[in-house]
Amino acid sequence: MQIKHIKLYHFPMSRSARVKWILHEVLDEDFEVETMALYEGQQYQPAYLAKNPNHGVPILEITQADDSVFTMIESGAMISLLADAYPERQLAPPSVPFTTARADYLQMLHFGATWFDMMLWQIRLHRDLFQEAERDERTITRYKAKIEEEVEPQLQARLDATGFVSGGSFTAADCVMAHNVIWARLYGLCAGDPFSRYLDEVSRRPAFQAAFADSDRFAISPS
Repeated sequence: MQIKHIKLYHFPMSRSARVKWILHEVLDEDFEVETMALYEGQQYQPAYLAKNPNHGVPILEITQADDSVFTMIESGAMISLLADAYPERQLAPPSVPFTTARADYLQMLHFGATWFDMMLWQIRLHRDLFQEAERDERTITRYKAKIEEEVEPQLQARLDATGFVSGGSFTAADCVMAHNVIWARLYGLCAGDPFSRYLDEVSRRPAFQAAFADSDRFAISPS
């Protein structure tokens, strides 16, 4: 794949922030961002639904050398692709030859983008986004407990061992997991010192600072 141009459809602090982060890691400022008005329903307009029928962010539009455009709608897949597309940035263990380091990296990237993300999303829906009649406190309680009892110990063991979620250096998996930790802390989760040290470390990266520079434009729930 020869990439000519990349455009990200984005909303501050959402899943698109993790993609914006890795884009800054691999391209510095050389990509386009369109910020969506999600709370005003822009994601339900027909032109947007044609790009992403799941009516969310991120969308990543990759224009190739022949001017064809490939569209992606899954943040975990975007991060995996971008890390591999720019190997000189050393954000992922090489895909060949096989190594357990690569397998562990992929496992943690997908664990963050699926299982952990799903639980955080359910908490957010029932606490911040649903109408009062749709909210279920049992769902919030259930997933907060699973994160505290199952997810946090796994992550803390890794952070205590190496400071990062996969191996001894920063990888694209940290773009997913650190973003999840930021969200978790909004709900009183991942509050211990290992998580504080982790966020202190990754937040010193210029790409992190650029990706989250718009966080002051985020409101946790629609007004």
